[in-house]
Amino acid sequence: MEVPTFTDLRHRLPGEEFTRLHRLDFHHLTLVEKGHGTAVVDFVDRPCRPGTLLHTRPGQVQRLPVAPDDSPADLDATIVLFTPDFPPRLSATTCVVDDPFGPVSWQLDQEDRSSFRRALTDLAAEYATPADWEPGITKELLRQLLAGLLLRIARLPAPDDRPVPHAAEEASQEPYRLFRHELERSFAVQHQAQDYAARLGYSVKTLNRACKRAAGRTAKQRIDARLAVEAQRLLAHTDVPVAAVSHRLGFTEPANFGKFFTRATGRTPGAFRHMQSQADPGTEIDPRESPTRP
Repeated sequence: MEVPTFTDLRHRLPGEEFTRLHRLDFHHLTLVEKGHGTAVVDFVDRPCRPGTLLHTRPGQVQRLPVAPDDSPADLDATIVLFTPDFPPRLSATTCVVDDPFGPVSWQLDQEDRSSFRRALTDLAAEYATPADWEPGITKELLRQLLAGLLLRIARLPAPDDRPVPHAAEEASQEPYRLFRHELERSFAVQHQAQDYAARLGYSVKTLNRACKRAAGRTAKQRIDARLAVEAQRLLAHTDVPVAAVSHRLGFTEPANFGKFFTRATGRTPGAFRHMQSQADPGTEIDPRESPTRP
């Protein structure tokens, strides 16, 4: 894991890196204390202002916060970068780190801002501990402090104020939990809710009920959202031909993929890719949806 400030990133990275899209293989948490800017996560603009908490997950595409003129934003912000296997595997923390459709952005009230600020201050102070001073204890303490931060995130209400179960309660919903993991493994080859239901041993009705209770969407809506955002990532972040993207995502005909993508995003695959090449991240859909130490 790593605990830099946004100022550290501004000094470390050339300015053009702030206008590029990056696909992450680690978690990226940001708490903004001062300043304003606009980040992009999976092609959705995410305004940043004091009290904004952002969470970008592995596999997601992000653009770092910028000012209106596309220069790096002038933010006072603390960042936590960590690999998926670093935090302890607690039922509530896994709901935060394992759900690819989890919330991306919150605007914290004053009480939550103070709570998160204290947690991040402790984490940053421990991270600054000399690496040769009881490294085993330091690493374990960092893991536990990170778990505390993730538990605070699990306790936050959904950003859209939609009533959802507490994260620990959501984890106990076995059909949804199993579906979520199976979806990540199979979304490129299985596109129908009945296939997932059969594989998991549930009826479609039971699976839909669990998905709507936990995430506010049917199983089919979750499948389509996962496919659409993966298509966007591939079109924006690779040079893979559209036909190859179609094949990679399990569509038998590129024309079928084109219809699906246009219905989901409002643009054809070619138009979407061209838009991204012009450095205009846009706001396609909301899918709700490398650290060096230690």
